[in-house]
Amino acid sequence: QVQLVESGGGSVQAGDSLRLSCAPSGRTFSRYATGWFRQAPGKEREFLAGISWSGRDTVYADSVRGRFTISTDNAKDTVYLQMNSLKREDTAIYYCAAQGATLQNRHREYDIWGQGTQVTVSS
Repeated sequence: QVQLVESGGGSVQAGDSLRLSCAPSGRTFSRYATGWFRQAPGKEREFLAGISWSGRDTVYADSVRGRFTISTDNAKDTVYLQMNSLKREDTAIYYCAAQGATLQNRHREYDIWGQGTQVTVSS
């Protein structure tokens, strides 16, 4: 029943910025890491960025490195994706997902997902 909720999406012009948020729905939970993904119509889901629970370790896809920044707050509950210099090709549904820190998830799969938030970039 544990879920994540994304927020902060919307319609913007090319060159604008958005900050997406990913927060637990209901009770908090332990996780190894949290990642951001996106999926455009007719395309495969794409990994964008990941961050460890501590926030000390991050990884970025080449497509967004230098433009997007992933971060977490002091409570380590909410994860953010700061998106700068947005391009039309960034238009997609953006999802966050967590690697739940459970005995069942020893392979650290992204097993907890949000419902997605739409980002539309026009030019």
